Amino acid sequence: MVFNISQSSRFSIGSLLLVAMVSGCTGQNAPTSGNGKVVSVYSARHYDTDQALYEDFTQKTGIEVQRLEGKDNELLERIKNEGKNPQADVLITVDAGRLWRAEQSQLLQPINSETLNQKIPESLRHPDGLWFGLTKRVRMLVYNKAKVKPADLSTYEALAEPAWKGRVCIRSSNNIYNQSLLGSFIESKGKAETEKWAKGLVANLARPPKGGDVDQIKAVAAGQCDVAIVNHYYVARLAQSTNAKNKAVIEKVGVFFPNQDDRGTHVNISGAGVVANAPNKEHAIAFMEYLTSPEAQKVFAEANNEYPAVIDIEPSSALKAYGEFKADTVNVSAYGRNNLEATKIADRAGWQ
Repeated sequence: MVFNISQSSRFSIGSLLLVAMVSGCTGQNAPTSGNGKVVSVYSARHYDTDQALYEDFTQKTGIEVQRLEGKDNELLERIKNEGKNPQADVLITVDAGRLWRAEQSQLLQPINSETLNQKIPESLRHPDGLWFGLTKRVRMLVYNKAKVKPADLSTYEALAEPAWKGRVCIRSSNNIYNQSLLGSFIESKGKAETEKWAKGLVANLARPPKGGDVDQIKAVAAGQCDVAIVNHYYVARLAQSTNAKNKAVIEKVGVFFPNQDDRGTHVNISGAGVVANAPNKEHAIAFMEYLTSPEAQKVFAEANNEYPAVIDIEPSSALKAYGEFKADTVNVSAYGRNNLEATKIADRAGWQ
């Protein structure tokens, strides 16, 4: 049995009380199944396929899943407020930068799982086992096929060169995806080179940053800019859309994996960690291990057109169409560690 409790965009006091009453997640006193097994999951993911996964986990293990959905920051605040007697066992969120925020607030505990250590590549998990990546999110280039040839593209760094003056689109530096991209730059190239790149990129923008990744893709298709930096799954969503306007957008753009001749394309994650003082730690670890199984990886990743984190698990057919690529192997934990410096660099560069 799975308890699926969706959250609205804000937590009011009344809604918090209602969630607590309905979910029954009260730390050590949380209700359990007839066999006494339960795991409480706080998730920033909102996909129906996830519920099917949780039901399968219950069927296989006898452990009931209680799920509370919300936005990333709301879930972090809720766990903070629960203090030393948390109702949650597992936190699932997106972007290593957000996992770092949970880490910095001491909301997660280190775990040592042979299964997770073997299946999740070292670059996609915290060095001390505080969290593990479950899917990969690739920050790729999207280009206007009428104006740009693949041979014109090469690296993220090249987009700061004079040849791309007035031709680039990207969303605000306030977005965690771009902060993590800068964090990876800092780790690989150092602060000075990262700032030089950020200033060059800003100088080449076709317009001030606005909107989300989908807006950047549409701007490229409309000829407002020639190339944009976006997360891959936004392209896949538009490609799978039945909307005629979205299909028209996809027909006009191509995708490109940058930095294939050096460090590889920037990769981020959706990931999970065991909450500090989790009342059901063993069940939490079992749940996370289950999400690395081949069948779970396939469903979990495909829910948002993400790449599986586990090695040798094939991506969806939609992603196979983009071809294979070399991924940057810098440890994603660096994104959060470098986040403060990344935001300072963006500010100095004038990246709105």
